[in-house]
Amino acid sequence: MRKGTWAAYLGVGLAVVVGYFLALSLDAPAFVKVLVYCLVSASSAVAVLYGCYRYRPEPMLPWLLLGLGQVVYAAADTSFYVMHYLTGDTRYPALADALYLAHYPMVVAGLLLLIRLRTPGRDLPSLLDAALLAVVAGMLSWLYIMTPTAQAQVPTLTKIVSLAYPMMDLAMFAVALRLILGVGRRPAAFFLLSANLLAILAADSVYVLQQLSGTYTTGNYLDAIWLTGNLVLGAAALHPTMSRVGEPADLVHDPGPGPLRIVALCVGALVAPATLLVEYARGHYDDIPVIAVACGLLFLLTIVRLAVLVAQQRWLAITDVLTGLRTRRYFETRLATEVAHARRAKSSLAVLIADVDHFKSINDSFGHPGGDRVLVEIASRLRHGIRQDDVLSRYGGEEFAIIVRGASADDPLVIAERLRRRVSGSPVAVGEGGSVEVTISVGTATFPLHGTTPAELVLAADRALYVAKCHGRNRIDVGSATAAPDGTTGMIAYLQHIADVVDAWQSGQEHSRAVSRWAALTAIELGLDDDRVRHAALGGQLHDVGKIMVPREIWARPSDLSEEDCREMRRHPEDGYRMLAAVPGLAVAADVVRQHHEHFDGEGYPARLAGEQIRLEARIVSVCDSWATMLADRPHQAARTEEQAREELLRRRGCQFDPDVVDAFLRLHEAGRLGTLERLPAPTPR
Repeated sequence: MRKGTWAAYLGVGLAVVVGYFLALSLDAPAFVKVLVYCLVSASSAVAVLYGCYRYRPEPMLPWLLLGLGQVVYAAADTSFYVMHYLTGDTRYPALADALYLAHYPMVVAGLLLLIRLRTPGRDLPSLLDAALLAVVAGMLSWLYIMTPTAQAQVPTLTKIVSLAYPMMDLAMFAVALRLILGVGRRPAAFFLLSANLLAILAADSVYVLQQLSGTYTTGNYLDAIWLTGNLVLGAAALHPTMSRVGEPADLVHDPGPGPLRIVALCVGALVAPATLLVEYARGHYDDIPVIAVACGLLFLLTIVRLAVLVAQQRWLAITDVLTGLRTRRYFETRLATEVAHARRAKSSLAVLIADVDHFKSINDSFGHPGGDRVLVEIASRLRHGIRQDDVLSRYGGEEFAIIVRGASADDPLVIAERLRRRVSGSPVAVGEGGSVEVTISVGTATFPLHGTTPAELVLAADRALYVAKCHGRNRIDVGSATAAPDGTTGMIAYLQHIADVVDAWQSGQEHSRAVSRWAALTAIELGLDDDRVRHAALGGQLHDVGKIMVPREIWARPSDLSEEDCREMRRHPEDGYRMLAAVPGLAVAADVVRQHHEHFDGEGYPARLAGEQIRLEARIVSVCDSWATMLADRPHQAARTEEQAREELLRRRGCQFDPDVVDAFLRLHEAGRLGTLERLPAPTPR
């Protein structure tokens, strides 16, 4: 079947509809009118059944039910128009009405199956939206169709059938709304099917009103709506996208309510109070209780909808879209809470950081879709390997972080080994029959043994992870114990706060915290011992605290700096040194802060030290500081790309920077270990 068949069918069908009304206007023989009308109605049933045969939707049952419903509908049309045009029998109700009513259950069942296929999980927002609009439609139907019908002086059978139409229409309207408002792809066939449903519902509602008022006549404008609705249904089934109408929706990527839906919901919520005012103005007080109930239901549905929307947005904010795990931001917030709780309760907790080994080669071999499938499967295996109370998050590209509450000394090792075995236990499918063996390396750290703050725990676990990587991967390593000198924890925390304040003066991105992370990783890459790694990390975090002594407006100045400004700025290493030197136990970190602007060739400041005269930790911080500065967007300097920053490090290698440090840092960059600068809220001074 050619792709344009559906359009040709629709075009020819509309031409036949025009011919039908020409036949009416020219008073053509009755059998011609009946034949033309019934052919259009029956053609829709044939088109649906042929579409099922041609495109083989999986499953086929929903479309078969819609097709069978149309067969019954076409039979009803034939009975109705034969009686009206050929025999002149205009009795109501008649056999045709029984057939019309019989087609509703089949259509509703088909729509419900399509809804189930499109949203195999829960789609509560769409259900609530459909319910809100259905309540409005139900109220209007009750007031202006059902109540007049029930009160009409007509035979009982007529009254029952007349009530059955709006009730069936209301049921189909509610289900159609749920389908239309649901999430998922909306191919062309979906829109055509929706148009069919809305056309039939509108025409049926008007038909009942005309029957009650005695104004209905065959051949009026309702025939045009019914016939066009039938043609649109046939076009939907003949469209090549009909087999995609039932494809499952991606609930994770649901963009939320669009502007049109919001407007429709707002209008719907206002219909009930507006109707109440209209009925009050007309002096019709009997229906006010019904409208009041509708107003109450609309209010409750609106409140529930808002609550669901808030919960949905919060879930999206803390959930990784690909894996369904918690995000890094959630992990960091939760870790701070858990550390504070453990400190108060004098209990312990553990942090595990796992990294997928050789993930870059997986991406290179199977592409990013294959890499994504690997990450999703690993996330699933990790989720099934931890306790319900543990917190699992996606920490980075191929990194996962876990918080284990109440962990004893050997718990992290036991859990990490269980996770390592679970991940490596069987190959991971990557599509098209391919699979790949996957392993992870895990670093662990425990509070308070390996750190007393969230940053220290993460740094210790990250160092342990790096050691595991260096020792061959597919293994576990434990962080080394670290502790601040007695009585200095609060002072160090205040200095870290000052560093955050200074960073916020210069950029909306993190700086000192990133320098600290990178300095620790570079120190490990160079083989330094744990004490020197800690000095490098602490010096990196506090290297800019002296800037607090420089007027803030200098750092925020967008234009070129004057000589006086430059002299003022170059004081900050000495000022920072004096601030740290006053804290017991920070003498080494103070030297790192004072020397981090010295150049390897002796052209730096403040003391013009050169080569080995500069502490290695300070040479490390110098490279990390320059990298973070180049990548940040500052008032007096636009951000550079990572490639430009890399070229600058290589250009200054051997003059400003220690060649060995540059080489180690760039190895980390090429391995994807550095990550990017996070945007952080500016802290407020204490």
